[in-house]
Amino acid sequence: MKHLGILLMAGPEAGQEGSGIQTLIMFGAIFLVFYLFMIRPQMKRQKEQRQFRESLVKGNKVVTIGGIHGKIVEVQENTVIIETEGGNRLKMEKSAISKEFSSEEMEKK
Repeated sequence: MKHLGILLMAGPEAGQEGSGIQTLIMFGAIFLVFYLFMIRPQMKRQKEQRQFRESLVKGNKVVTIGGIHGKIVEVQENTVIIETEGGNRLKMEKSAISKEFSSEEMEKK
């Protein structure tokens, strides 16, 4: 809040030519920084996650957002059926799958 007040007080004064252009350049630079460090990486992660969910196939071992581990038994357009330990089957939305679980990760633990 303190910085916003300083920016608002820095309006054009008598004898200052081009301060409006400087303000526009500053706001443009701020937007560029937000885009490069916040918006662009988030869009990249969303794209990778969408590609991962589209590439799910029968037999993949996955972990859901809720932490459920299972093996994909059937893949449909928007849902998958996973089989958990004990033979239980759960029908879940593809968006609930967070990552693929490999045997290499299990060996690390």
